[in-house]
Amino acid sequence: MTADNAPTLPAAPETGQARRALVTGATGYIGSQVTTELLERGWTVRTLSRSRDKALTMPWAGRVVPEGQAAGSGEVEVHVGDADSGEDLAAALTGIDVAWYLVHSMGTGKGFAEHEREMARTFARAAEQQRVGRIVYLGGLHPEGEELSEHLASRVTVGDVLLDSAVPTAALQAGVVLGAGSASFQMLRHLSERLPGAVAPQWVENRITPISVRDAVHYLVGAADLPAEVDRSFDIGGPDTLSYAEMMQRYAAAVDLPKRRVLTAPVTTPSLASQWIGLVTPVNAGLAEPLIGSLLNDTVLGERDLEDLVGRPPGGNQTFEEAVRTAVADGEHGEGLDTRRWRRVLLSSAAAVGACAAVGTILTDPSNRWYRSLRKPAWQPPAAAFPIVWTLLYADLAVISALVTADDLEAGNRKAVRNSAIALGTNLVLNAGWTGLFFRGKKPVLSTIEAAALALSSADLVRRAARSAPQRGVVLAPYAAWTGLAVALSASIARLNRGR
Repeated sequence: MTADNAPTLPAAPETGQARRALVTGATGYIGSQVTTELLERGWTVRTLSRSRDKALTMPWAGRVVPEGQAAGSGEVEVHVGDADSGEDLAAALTGIDVAWYLVHSMGTGKGFAEHEREMARTFARAAEQQRVGRIVYLGGLHPEGEELSEHLASRVTVGDVLLDSAVPTAALQAGVVLGAGSASFQMLRHLSERLPGAVAPQWVENRITPISVRDAVHYLVGAADLPAEVDRSFDIGGPDTLSYAEMMQRYAAAVDLPKRRVLTAPVTTPSLASQWIGLVTPVNAGLAEPLIGSLLNDTVLGERDLEDLVGRPPGGNQTFEEAVRTAVADGEHGEGLDTRRWRRVLLSSAAAVGACAAVGTILTDPSNRWYRSLRKPAWQPPAAAFPIVWTLLYADLAVISALVTADDLEAGNRKAVRNSAIALGTNLVLNAGWTGLFFRGKKPVLSTIEAAALALSSADLVRRAARSAPQRGVVLAPYAAWTGLAVALSASIARLNRGR
């Protein structure tokens, strides 16, 4: 069956009432999209959410009925409860025709997999008791017979638990989902935009069949119309299968960025790689590690049976480039994504730090007679070390400052951007001023005081960077340490040359 002659989805049963759906995870990216599509198709939707307030921030919030009121066709009722609670699930599943199980933690660690398994068992039992007509679940593509990461193995296990229930289940399995609000897409996007090249672990060469969020939602909603006897897993994916390195390169090409070069190293270190991702992207390391875990194996689509049963989306499955351009054009909230932001922010940060470095170079004069006549501590680093160290530290400061600012702009936090700019500007003025006071003003005591202010300002920059991402604080810490050394050195020179 081709996309051009895909079947028309069955209409709701002739009962005079819209079909009733329960969507768990409705405040997540995929769950919110599924909820919106169900509403557009006239379903009565119930969501299970821990917070009604969070549900009211979703794109479908305008369809939510007042608390205690039953929803009708195209409306949402928010059931406040916990997916861990059998009692809450039983109440939420009462009268439901099809339930979407889209709850999945991105955690790792001791007890994580068992908790996921027990949640699925609780859900399956409640669905059986309430005689739900079908469960639809979204898991992950995975190879058979290979050792999987804890994260991916857990997703497979959850699907098996639901399939073992008495409720007909469609366990859909997808690879990387390409959509503006997808964590996998955010990681891919920011790595592609911020790195002109990279030496990456071997897993970037593993093969992946990604899928656009539009197509994933199409198949998730379409699975509701499968015949009752269909009780199995299905692979879903777009038309392209490519490596993660190729996805980075093709993302750059799709949004007209310069060509990216990715080299591989013969290592597979998800934990270390997650720290690197936490450093250079807005995706924190705790989330990045399970995402990387899902990339340690080939995640390639093995069959397209669901396409034959429910049909492809209008126009067919989106290609990788189509999915990327759609995600960039629409953005998570419809405003579009700024693929040039990082370059602009980095250039601005580099210009500011570069101006400070230039002023400092002009003001520094270690060859003048006054400086050469000063007594200096024996532990003072050799003169040749200073230009090398300062150059590296200035580069460090420019990049980390740009990362913090770019992420704040991405989050729409203008106040944080302004405060960071003030903190950086203050630091650069103190940096240049300290050099001027010492070499041109010949004021060792005053320069020591200003060096102390610079060190405090540098420590504040490290604090701000660490608040953005701990890895950034660690990387910027040498700058603060070096300015601390400048305080000690200035104070020592002032003491050794007291009265001059």
